[in-house]
Amino acid sequence: MEYFALHQFLSSYLLTIAEVLYMPSLDDFHISIEIPIAWGDMDSFKHVNNTKFFKFFETARIKYFEEAGFIETMKKDSIGPILATASCKFIKPLFYPDTVIVGTRVISIEPDNFMMEYIIVSKSKGIAAIGDSKMVVYNYKSSTKTDLPDSVRNKIREIDSI
Repeated sequence: MEYFALHQFLSSYLLTIAEVLYMPSLDDFHISIEIPIAWGDMDSFKHVNNTKFFKFFETARIKYFEEAGFIETMKKDSIGPILATASCKFIKPLFYPDTVIVGTRVISIEPDNFMMEYIIVSKSKGIAAIGDSKMVVYNYKSSTKTDLPDSVRNKIREIDSI
């Protein structure tokens, strides 16, 4: 394999210096949930399938929404979050048996959307992944974007001090 191809291959798997220097810690996330790895989470390559990482993010995100009162708002007013984008930086593979702790936080709020960050920490291997998502505030009755309700905005600010 020529140098350029090898460099491209390796750089897609290695963290940049900035990512290493600014790697979050689980302590930076005020909402977290412990999730056991199931045997069925693994794929034919004998590691946890990459799609499961997004399921772990989703589980933590829903816990955050419960804490912020967003689930209640959705039931009462049909205003809730809808996922616009999601990304994951895979750092270490996960295997059964293990347990992960998934942390989530809101890092910025706009009138009709907000950004969330995630961290997956394996009890046996340390940080396994980091990720983020953009959540849009959506009115499910009118099928349109809308502003984040003040009650939810205030609770997010209380949880994450932003």
